[in-house]
Formats: sequence, structure tokens, C-alpha cells
Amino acid sequence: MMPCYQLPISQIRRLGLALMLPAALWGAFVFPTQVQTATAQTSKDNRPLTIRADVQEYDAKNQVVTARGNVQMLYPSRQIQATSAQAQYFSKERRIDFSGNVYILQQGGNSIRAEKVTYLIDEGRFVALPQSNRQVESIYMIEESDNGGQTATPAPKTPPLKPSN
Repeated sequence: MMPCYQLPISQIRRLGLALMLPAALWGAFVFPTQVQTATAQTSKDNRPLTIRADVQEYDAKNQVVTARGNVQMLYPSRQIQATSAQAQYFSKERRIDFSGNVYILQQGGNSIRAEKVTYLIDEGRFVALPQSNRQVESIYMIEESDNGGQTATPAPKTPPLKPSN
């Protein structure tokens, strides 16, 4: 057998490729891509709830999906999009707990910003908690009603807000 320093360049390249291909394939299975997606069937008509995150874990015993890092949730049947640092989907309780810079947007422009938000799927209800010494921010889009051509009664004047301590 010839020492490798005496092999022609083309044979060294083929040898390198022959060694790199199995290593690359092995790495693809052992080290999956960063963004993982989980889809849970949550509504009665089997419309999916999709969660994307850097890392996801599934606890089969308790039926809990934990997503961490750049979490994005899309729930088209409820017209909800959400982002957070972490989310946990409790399939038995039909509940999603978001934490870390949570932003939830519903079609039509309604939104919630908080540190922690629990979404109760069957009730269609959100419970939001702020960071300490902060507040939860919610924005609701309110449509003006048509009063048969009559002008709406203006809202009463409110005093200016005082800065909180």
C-alpha cells in the first residue's frame, strides 16, 4: 500500500469524499435541524394547531409538548398567532401555557402582550400575567355600529392619566 502523501490528488479527494459522505449522513440523523414543528389536532373538525420552535420535547406519559426558543404558534381555526420564548401544550387539559415575552394576535387586530399567558382552548379564553412591576397590554379593535344614519354619542371625557410609580 502506498503512503497517502504519494497518492495522486484525485484519489485523495475520492478518499475524502468517501469518508465525508457517511459522516454527513450520520450527522443529519443525530443532529436534527434547529427548527422543529409539532402539529396537534385540537378542534372537533380536526384543524391543526402548529407549533414551531428551536427545540421541542414530548412527554408521552402526561401528553405534554414543551417548545423552547423562538416559539411560534399558528391556530388557523381560531384565527390565532402567537410568539413566545416557551410554550407548553397540555393535550389532556386542552390548554397552552406561553411564557417569556408573549405576543398573541387574533385576526382583526386584537392582541395581548404579557410575560405569561394561558390559553384555555375549549373556553376560548386567555389569562395573562405581567412581569413584576409591569402591566399586561391588550389591544381590541372595536367596530363602530351603524345607528341607522344617526351619529354615535361621543364618549365622555376622561381625566389625563397619572404616571404610575
